[in-house]
Amino acid sequence: MAGSCATDSAAERIGYITRIESFSACHRLHSLHLSDEENKKVYGKCNNPNGHGHNYKVEVTVRGKIDARTGMVINLTDLKKCIEEVIMVPLDHKNLDKDVPYFANVVSTTENVAVYIWDNMVKALPPNLLYEIKIYETDKNVVIYRGE
Repeated sequence: MAGSCATDSAAERIGYITRIESFSACHRLHSLHLSDEENKKVYGKCNNPNGHGHNYKVEVTVRGKIDARTGMVINLTDLKKCIEEVIMVPLDHKNLDKDVPYFANVVSTTENVAVYIWDNMVKALPPNLLYEIKIYETDKNVVIYRGE
């Protein structure tokens, strides 16, 4: 048993880092592929022509090797900058359907907001680092997307 608790300093350790941010935005759930009647049936009150808003909470999780020299998976300052550029600038206090070109032809469901964030975060971060996007639309509605 001697040495069984020893750690191998050469072993690669994997860590998960999650940064949480909040943003406010409004939208209307409305598909161009459905009639007005179908939209009302599918989306109910969320199809209100004047839209509605949410205070979204987003968790961005990265997964990677803990660097032996720095002790970090990613510098949190760098992660914060990516979140600012990818989430806060384009989405915070915006009308998703009117202010974000991606949603001109894509229904702004929270599932699609997660895909939008994933697609842009994966471009901003080092390769193979992004693990998960989790969005709380409300306290009871949560979407998780892992790029699948």
